[in-house]
Amino acid sequence: MNDWRDFDPQPALLGDTVALAPLTKADWPALFAVASDPLIWAVHPAHDRWQEPAFARFFADALTSGGCLVIRDRASGAVIGSSRYDRTRVEPGEVEIGWTFLARAYWGGATNREVKKLMIGHALHSFDSTVFYVGEDNIRSRRAMEKIGGELLVGRTPVFEMAGTATRHVVYAMRQPPA
Repeated sequence: MNDWRDFDPQPALLGDTVALAPLTKADWPALFAVASDPLIWAVHPAHDRWQEPAFARFFADALTSGGCLVIRDRASGAVIGSSRYDRTRVEPGEVEIGWTFLARAYWGGATNREVKKLMIGHALHSFDSTVFYVGEDNIRSRRAMEKIGGELLVGRTPVFEMAGTATRHVVYAMRQPPA
């Protein structure tokens, strides 16, 4: 347990309304079509990701990470977003889930909860905890984490460069999938 080598960071995960699968180069057009909506990024620290050069860097990093999953609407097969696993910024026994974004048509409903439930459930077979880094001022994402039961870890406030600016983040943990 707690060993990246024993963990599949790009599983195929199937939920009631979403399907997650490893990101491939072929996903670029559909994923950029979703990401090119500026309102998705309006309160995000990387507020420029809707622009093609910024998203191209994000997409290249996602492919290189070896842990990115594309999210599809199960009924239509349409790409609706992505998320990923990472082990570079966490403490022992943890895996990070992050870089998640969804098309606005899927905000506020059960989609985020279902994606997180699938990803957390998969991760907890290999790790003790999942963690989520959220921009301190990204109230929408903070509310979403709290809505699905994320526990704010007081005292962990890393700073990451986002869109050319040093941005404080807060850290949430989940030790079981959302109900």
